[in-house]
Amino acid sequence: MSAEDGRLRFDHEAVHSAAELFEAGKAARADIPRSAHADYTPPKDRDPIGILRAQNKHRVPELVPLRLERMAASPFAFYRGSAAIQVADLRDAPRTGIDVTICGDAHLANFGIYASPERSLVFDLNDFDESAYGPWEWDVKRFVTSVVVAARHRGFKESKVQTAALEAAASYRIALRQITQLSVLDRYYIRTDVHRGQRAASSQKVLDHAIEAASRRTSARVVRTITKRADDGSTVIVEKPPVLVHLPEATEQRVLKIVRDYMKTVSSDIALLLSQYVATDAVRRVVGVGSVGTRCYIIVFSGPAGESLVLQVKEASESVAVEFGGATAGRAPAYDDHADPDEHGHRVVANQRVLQAVSDPFLGWVSHEGHAFYVRQFRDQNVSIDTEALDFRPFTDYVDACGIVLARAHAQSPAAPYIAGYLGGGTAFDSAVAEWASAYAEQTVDDHKTLRKAVKAGEI
Repeated sequence: MSAEDGRLRFDHEAVHSAAELFEAGKAARADIPRSAHADYTPPKDRDPIGILRAQNKHRVPELVPLRLERMAASPFAFYRGSAAIQVADLRDAPRTGIDVTICGDAHLANFGIYASPERSLVFDLNDFDESAYGPWEWDVKRFVTSVVVAARHRGFKESKVQTAALEAAASYRIALRQITQLSVLDRYYIRTDVHRGQRAASSQKVLDHAIEAASRRTSARVVRTITKRADDGSTVIVEKPPVLVHLPEATEQRVLKIVRDYMKTVSSDIALLLSQYVATDAVRRVVGVGSVGTRCYIIVFSGPAGESLVLQVKEASESVAVEFGGATAGRAPAYDDHADPDEHGHRVVANQRVLQAVSDPFLGWVSHEGHAFYVRQFRDQNVSIDTEALDFRPFTDYVDACGIVLARAHAQSPAAPYIAGYLGGGTAFDSAVAEWASAYAEQTVDDHKTLRKAVKAGEI
């Protein structure tokens, strides 16, 4: 047997070790000091109202006032809907030049509990509409800034606000360093399961309440809550304008066509399962804060034993990280050629599967009449933590958990060890990004006031 037996006979790409990437990240500090991330300098041409106007052009016109109303409610509500504004402000900010698959909207309200396909509860990111392939720093800065905005909104003393911001940055940094010491395969299998009785007493009550709430958020309960039996025995949704509104017949037929095409993008087992259900009603539904005005529908399906399944069909447009921030692409190069780059439903689904430890098996996508959509289960034991109800210790516990799962999401990308090397074992980056977040939180308050004035004056 020759020395070459058992080896590939063709040239292959160089394999860069995690250690080499880590050292390259450390070396990058000479070009872009971690302290460089502390300075927030507003772009001279920044126009937050103009960005909102640009987004509103592509939304359902009669829902735009509701979006503005929700964003005007508080600085944190405004922040939830202002991802496009923030990435525009970050476009020319210092960055390492290292791209990963990012959430694009990693604020505190976009983490939560949901059921895995094995029916256990997990905690993870839960919103991927703005996901893209772009700078890892953008996710971290959006996350830490959301901590500052939420903590100030909660009324914590400024010293505690800063403690929470530093905790957010540190939890991400430490978790990323630990996770990247594992093999790529071991990183892939990490997930955060949620159980009763695992945390300190100060946080356990909050977690138990969330677990109890999650157990009630099922398709069956949704159907009992929002539907009634029609004369023919079918299940129909009770309208609640403007949140739930039945569709004109022509639109209803288009939505049913979307569902039929969607079934071509799911796995064979899900397609077979869905073939046993019949759609019995569909409505337009208003969702979230930033998403208000996008085309979103929920559809009730009835099974052979009268059981119900509810799916959500949601419009997907170009990620704001690409449109307003100039991020590299909607999807990572590893799978970017697998679909039309303008297929944003595919982008959302593909990035969700990368960033989440486990994902909804019903995820699928479709394009129809110039609009892209993705489809998922509606209310599959998903619940978010209400940060406004948390005392300081449970708040920081929650922040810590969010930082860990954000690190786990970024650790799926090949460049993760580079980021870990750049961040290092000290607190230099933590302090810098906390300072940036504090300044940007003040910018958010100013932008919130600007929006309220513009709405009152009829300018938007």
